[in-house]
Amino acid sequence: MQQLSALDAQFLNVEDAVTTGHVATLTIVDPATAADPEGWGLDVVRDVLEPRLPLAAPFRQKLAEVPLGLGRPYWIEDDQFDIEYHLRAVALPSPGTDRMLAEQVSRIHARPLDRRRPLWEAYVITGLEDGRAAFYCKIHHAAIDGVSGEELLEQIFDVTVEPREVEVEPAAGERRPGAPRLLRKGLWSLATRPLDLALTLPRELPYLASIPGLQQVPGVRAFSGVAGVVGRVLGADPLPTRGSVQVPDTPLNGPITPHRRFAFGSVSLADVKRVKDAYGATVNDVVMTMTAAALRRWLLDHDALPRVPLVAAVPVSVRGDDEGGADGGNQVSVMLARLPTHLRDPRERLEFMRTAMEEAKASFEPMPASVLTDLAQTLPTALNGLAARTVFRLGMQLTGLPFNLFVSNVPGPQAELFVAGAQVQGIYPVSAISDLSGALNVTLFSYDGAIDFGLIADRSRMPDVWQAIDYLREALQELLDTLD
Repeated sequence: MQQLSALDAQFLNVEDAVTTGHVATLTIVDPATAADPEGWGLDVVRDVLEPRLPLAAPFRQKLAEVPLGLGRPYWIEDDQFDIEYHLRAVALPSPGTDRMLAEQVSRIHARPLDRRRPLWEAYVITGLEDGRAAFYCKIHHAAIDGVSGEELLEQIFDVTVEPREVEVEPAAGERRPGAPRLLRKGLWSLATRPLDLALTLPRELPYLASIPGLQQVPGVRAFSGVAGVVGRVLGADPLPTRGSVQVPDTPLNGPITPHRRFAFGSVSLADVKRVKDAYGATVNDVVMTMTAAALRRWLLDHDALPRVPLVAAVPVSVRGDDEGGADGGNQVSVMLARLPTHLRDPRERLEFMRTAMEEAKASFEPMPASVLTDLAQTLPTALNGLAARTVFRLGMQLTGLPFNLFVSNVPGPQAELFVAGAQVQGIYPVSAISDLSGALNVTLFSYDGAIDFGLIADRSRMPDVWQAIDYLREALQELLDTLD
């Protein structure tokens, strides 16, 4: 039995009638490489994956809530685990197009996970044109971050066409702890909270104004400054000066609905590296520039391009090199970067993006890796969800948006993968959106010589999300044309 960290619990707390806390991947495969291409489907995938589930704790564990919300939930082994509930089959009307597949994924992704069971579902989707199939798997963000999610993929997928044999001991079901035991743990947590606060707050308060969203809350910047002065009096190192970032209002920001639109596509990693090498930039600089160009064109289409740059929240893993991720859990922070949506010339956009990323990293690096987790720990569990949503919404109403959207870049394997013998052709992220984080999320995953984009959007605010996929490809071509 393992208790969720305060940050993991926040991914549960964000859920409401329009917001879900899970993330997913959509994997396109070619069954022609499997031992029985015609028979490749749910049964074949289940036979390969079921013995491997004990390798990854999040696939076998469910939540045990503490009575009265006196403490954070615990992960326990599910003694009634049923793979047939979690692994399902969907057949598209043949020949199914990519857009038909994306529409099906949009509907599945919009549905919340059942908290009475392990927080994941997977779908084997057949009927795609050209004989292809797909494997969609969603899992709650409370269980994984980007790095541990990648390690889960490496454990579940194969690097050869022949599925590997695994030797694991059968998972033993864990009896759900009784309410009295959980209540005792919750009361102990409540009793020790003053000590936790005394140890945590002096170290973390100076960084309040550096956390995206919190600097929008009235009084936080001044309070954080006072805490920094006190820290220096006590001998702490001075914090770097951080200027405020102007965040424009766009059609992508505001209340969302429960409905989603998903689109996906790929570009050549080699082409991105050509641009990177020519301009002395990084791969991330180039893909962020492409994202800015695509957003610029979409906003121009809707007569809504702001005169100032959009601001992206960029998740950053703070997991140490020696910390594995197979047991799940989030070790992540966020930095803010301005996007050159206001610039017309692709060269100027890339140069602006390089500088913006350097500035973002300079502001982010001095922040302790534990700051988000430690500050999340300070809120009583029973108030975490309501308090977090209320505070951020109040800040938005009074002082504006903390940022416009999330843009994530997750490094992946550069070798072929297989799902039950079927060759993987692309791995497309399907992330999450909310009122607070914006109605569009752009996530990239690099795999086997390609960069795979997954865009998830609110259906009412961005129904034409596929247009942005076209614009991303055209943005890369614009950059390549500057090399001629």
